[in-house]
Amino acid sequence: MKPIIVIPTYNEKDNIAALISALFSLGINNLSVVVVDDNSPDGTAVAVEELKKTYPIYLIRRQRKLGLGSAYITGFKKALALGADYIFEMDADFSHDPNDVPRLLQAAEQGADLVIGSRRVINGKIKGWNWRRHLTSYVATILARRLLKLKTKDVTAGFRCFRRRVLETINLDAITSNGYAFQEELLYRAEQAGFRVAEIPVIFTDRRQGKSKLSNKDVGEFFLTMWRLKKCS
Repeated sequence: MKPIIVIPTYNEKDNIAALISALFSLGINNLSVVVVDDNSPDGTAVAVEELKKTYPIYLIRRQRKLGLGSAYITGFKKALALGADYIFEMDADFSHDPNDVPRLLQAAEQGADLVIGSRRVINGKIKGWNWRRHLTSYVATILARRLLKLKTKDVTAGFRCFRRRVLETINLDAITSNGYAFQEELLYRAEQAGFRVAEIPVIFTDRRQGKSKLSNKDVGEFFLTMWRLKKCS
């Protein structure tokens, strides 16, 4: 078994060392991490270079900010090339609790093709959002599930574990959304391909350090992606 966690970063110097330390303290056999950094001006990549001296980390430096979706695709391809059996995606800001990683991995080992750390199932929660963020997420989720006939309850979750075959089957280069809509499109393609999706309840806590990177542009892209996928279905 070879699990690899893909973490995109942009200005996460204040979080990355603590997160990496927490992940490797879990005692998961053969764990590696791929960090995809979009030329963070705060020196995130420099911090990761130091961490590489202690932990099995692969750092991909990109020349500029190219978007969340492309960062994940770049990281996924690297993880596949490294021979990963299970590929995770998670944020660098502790919104996703590293202690939940073994639970997602266990569900994948028990047969799920895609495991989602879900805020929308029983015992799943969101902490730290204002009412506008809750409303936007709720509306986006309801519309996406109805229009695209998605079975998954948390369509925008960014805490996931994939079996290798899922990312090998889906044509990653055909995914055109690049912001937070990337999560929606990737889930849609996984369900369309017939993969088994499991949702594990997690508590999502708004980021510890720094500001949220969700923009109005990301929200707009999410709804445009939804309509595009609907038209193509």
